[in-house]
Formats: sequence, structure tokens, C-alpha cells
Amino acid sequence: MLRETVRALAEAKIAPYAAAVDEEARFPQEALDALTAADLHAVHVPEEYGGAGADALATVIVIEEVARVCASSSLIPAVNKLGSLPVILSGSEDLKKKYLGPLAKGDGMFSYCLSEPDAGSDAAGMKTRAVRDGDFWVLNGVKRWITNAGVSKYYTVMAVTDPTKRSKGISAFVVEKSDEGVSFGAPEKKLGIKGSPTREVYFDNVRIPADRIIGEEGTGFATAMKTLDHTRITIAAQALGIAQGALDYAKGYVQERKQFGKPIGDFQGVQFMLADMAMKLEAARQLTYSAAAKSERLDGDLTFFGAAAKCFASDVAMEITTDAVQLLGGYGYTRDYPVERMMRDAKITQIYEGTNQVQRIVMARNLP
Repeated sequence: MLRETVRALAEAKIAPYAAAVDEEARFPQEALDALTAADLHAVHVPEEYGGAGADALATVIVIEEVARVCASSSLIPAVNKLGSLPVILSGSEDLKKKYLGPLAKGDGMFSYCLSEPDAGSDAAGMKTRAVRDGDFWVLNGVKRWITNAGVSKYYTVMAVTDPTKRSKGISAFVVEKSDEGVSFGAPEKKLGIKGSPTREVYFDNVRIPADRIIGEEGTGFATAMKTLDHTRITIAAQALGIAQGALDYAKGYVQERKQFGKPIGDFQGVQFMLADMAMKLEAARQLTYSAAAKSERLDGDLTFFGAAAKCFASDVAMEITTDAVQLLGGYGYTRDYPVERMMRDAKITQIYEGTNQVQRIVMARNLP
């Protein structure tokens, strides 16, 4: 029922704008409005804070169905979870009440600030500093590759509070867009997900109340890594949706396109391509749903399964979208058809929330 609801909404209210959002590289406001009106913009927020209280699998299905028509729009529910999960996992009760309520109501989106210009895969090498000053923390630094930066109202920011301790000297904070000293760089010019703004975030002597720290001092990096165990599954979901959209389009196309007097879907070479695409997609889906169940139960092997789902599903999405372009031939290479956009959008799923090379390191260290 959830899938049918989200699919109907996505096809009616999000799909019609997907090509224009990509072409104009503009934020999909129509999608945000539609998702917020249907209470699907941040389904993961627990009921006690005014949210829908969706479990990890339901959240995956929402993201998957939105991504099937528009990958950029699927980053609204996905990044709202990424940005706010540190607060859910480690925040004080006061912090949860203060920020999860507005998020659930649709009063503001949440972004996640971990990466920096010189700290990507090596996130513990970050340089952004937070220094205690009485009842305040003062933040200085730069974060890069921040999804929905400038649109989001709230930011979970990782910063060094004790430079002598490397990862154990990193703390997490909630920063608001309106805080004095917060500013944003120009939007990055990207290959895909063009409707989701990616910008640098600058902190110039940003003073925030001391109670905006998430958890204890020095626990920020551990919270960041724990968050990614759960949210990598949402990137797997996004990859599934993009791949499903491409497969659905290719399936319809090969039944209509005629060459040599019959639909190209009647040729065994084409049939085998579609069979492989569907098989790989279903394998990725089962792995992702299994990882979502583990996320919900907090299973001990979640780290492995979260990394595996993200890595496998994103690799599969890149393969399937590339094959969909191939099946459409010359048409697949043009912007008149959606599969070239899906191919460009799929690429990022192999890179963000940890490159697939990093996922393999994570898996190897956490073999079940």
C-alpha cells in the first residue's frame, strides 16, 4: 500500500518536473511541496516528535519510489534522514524535541556536514574547529559536498574539539542556517542529481549555544559512522529506484521499437540484456531490504550489510542505466528520453556516503 501511494504521488506530482529540474539545475520545489503535503518528506522521524514513525524498510520504499522518477527529489527524504539521524541516535531529549518536531512538520530540512576539501574518504582528517567559550561553542571551517546546502534550515556539523585525539577529538553539533557567520559557496556544476544543490558551507566564528552539541564531547565521529551504517541503505534505495525507472522505460521501448520487421524485444540478444538487468536489480533489492531490516533491529552485522547494500545496488544501478541507454540506441543518448539522465544520476550513488572502494574496506573489516 505504501509503495502504491508513493508511486502514484511520484508519477503525478514529481515525474512531470524531473526533466526540467535536471535541465535547469534547480531545486525540485514541486517535489518538496508534494512530499511535505503527504507527510513523506521525513517519514523516519519517530511519532513522539510528531513524525510518521516509519521504520527503515518503509523509508527505503519511499526513497526508492521517488528515485524511480527523479533522483534529485529522492534526496529530500534521504538527506533529511542523514542530517537528523545523529540527533536521533545521540542527541539529548531537549535537542530531539527542538529539531525533530519542525523537521516532521516540514518547517525545515536537515543536511549533514562531514566532508571537507581535504577530508573526504579520510573524514577523521577534518580541520573544522569548535572551541568552547563559556556557554557557547565557536565554529570555524569549511565543509564541502553538502547536499541541499542553502535550502536546508538545519545542519549537523562535525568539528574538531580536541586536535590531539584525531577521531576521538571530534564532536557533533546542530547549526542553523540563520546563525551568524554561516554562509554558502556557489552550487557545484555536476554530472547528475542537478536538482539537488551541492555547495560548500562556511563557518566564520559561528557562536552556538553549548546545548547544541549532539551527545558527549568527542563522540561526534562515532555518531557520524553509526549514522552512515543506517543511511548507506537509503543510498542503496536511491540506486534501486533509478535502476527500476531505467528498466521500466527500456522494457516499454523495446516492445514498441521495430527493426527488421519486428519489435527489438523479440530478439534474444535484447531479451538476455533485460533478463540480466532484472535479475541484478532484484538481487540488489533483496540485499537492500535485508539491510533495512537489520538497521531496524540494530543487528550486530549491520555495518557489513549497510556497506554491501550500498556498494552492490549502486554498481548495479550504473550497469542497468548504461544498458538502458544502449537498448534505446541513439535515442538513449539524447535528453529527449529519460534514461540518459538516469545514467548520469546513477553515477553519484557509487561515490557519496563513502565511495564503493571504501565500502569494500568497510566490508572486509566487518566480515560476518
